[in-house]
Amino acid sequence: MAATKKGDFLEIEFVGRNLSNDEIFDTNIPEEAKKINPKTEPKPLAICVGQGMVVRGLDEALEGKETGKKYTVRIASDKGFGKRQSNLVRLIPLKVFAAQKVYPQPGMTFALDNTLVKIVSVSGGRVMADFNHPLAGKDIEYEFTINKILEDVKEKVNALQNFLFGQIFEYDLDEKNKKIIFKDLKLAPILNAFKDKFKEMLDYGVEIIEKKKEDKKEDKVDRVEEKK
Repeated sequence: MAATKKGDFLEIEFVGRNLSNDEIFDTNIPEEAKKINPKTEPKPLAICVGQGMVVRGLDEALEGKETGKKYTVRIASDKGFGKRQSNLVRLIPLKVFAAQKVYPQPGMTFALDNTLVKIVSVSGGRVMADFNHPLAGKDIEYEFTINKILEDVKEKVNALQNFLFGQIFEYDLDEKNKKIIFKDLKLAPILNAFKDKFKEMLDYGVEIIEKKKEDKKEDKVDRVEEKK
């Protein structure tokens, strides 16, 4: 059985633990995930080895492994979520939060400017906020199993789209000319920003075209039939 290598696309299942308290902080194994959130419906994760799609320690551990086997890797903070940085603990005027109708209390954690922030203290019209990742400075452990190595190009394209965009945009695959043809000109700015990444990871170019009128009509008919 061939061992995994850098550049392989893998489908993995994993459990991530904080070694300071042995608590699971992330997993896509259904029975474990439901212990954290009964409403969650996790799915296997598809990533490309060596592309920073997971923390560095796990990324490195995925090389040279076999499918179907369970592995465990312990990861120091510098290869996990980083070391704590004192410059990421900041004093912010309370009015900044009030303007967004947010009323911080010590211990609260919420997203601010796409960053997870923990409130340390509130005093004298100022808020001490910690912008470090909650697991910064913590050693962690991952248990993982590689379900399979992805060979299908569409599976790889979908995996990369999910990672980069959080969704899958409509496309056709021209395997003869090694092109991914997206069908919405409005996507050009975001797709052009990542076309080098598609080329590097998939060896496929990116082309963006306007969807044909007949395609749009078919979509409209489908939507009408769905409503019925």
